Amino acid sequence: MRSKLNQSQFDTPLGKMLAIADDKTLYLLEFTDRKNVQKEIDRLQSKGQSSIVERETAPISLIKQELAKYFAGKLSTFTTPIAPIGSPFQLLVWETLRKIPFGQTLSYAGLAAAIRRPTAYRAVAQANGANQLALIIPCHRVINQSGKLGGYAAGIDRKEQLLRLEKTFIPA
Repeated sequence: MRSKLNQSQFDTPLGKMLAIADDKTLYLLEFTDRKNVQKEIDRLQSKGQSSIVERETAPISLIKQELAKYFAGKLSTFTTPIAPIGSPFQLLVWETLRKIPFGQTLSYAGLAAAIRRPTAYRAVAQANGANQLALIIPCHRVINQSGKLGGYAAGIDRKEQLLRLEKTFIPA
């Protein structure tokens, strides 16, 4: 069990973000104004029986550098080591989310079909919303079947800005 986690808050072009990591792995990356962010922090602490201190570690430094490149349109794939914490179903959904190409979107139904559970689009939507690693696990790339943006816990305006940013900087 981890005994100590580290956190750092920092500014991005779309708002302040919070990163929580140990010395090797990032566990949480969220916009600080996201719905239920405190619940996510509490869940992370209770799962690992951990205290959280204000300190920047290597994974936090790396994600800050990668986010700067991402927002400048110079990075489309994150390499910061992560450890998503969720059920086997959630982990499958999140792994599949990471396969959605930069600058593209997929519907909840399309995501459910991709994991071979075509009728599980509601469960897929719930797993999508439980993602604790914003941008790295690109839940913002999932939209409604109709093409509308649908929900995003960090705000629909932010989702729209992320998708616009990615479409502007699609790698050649």
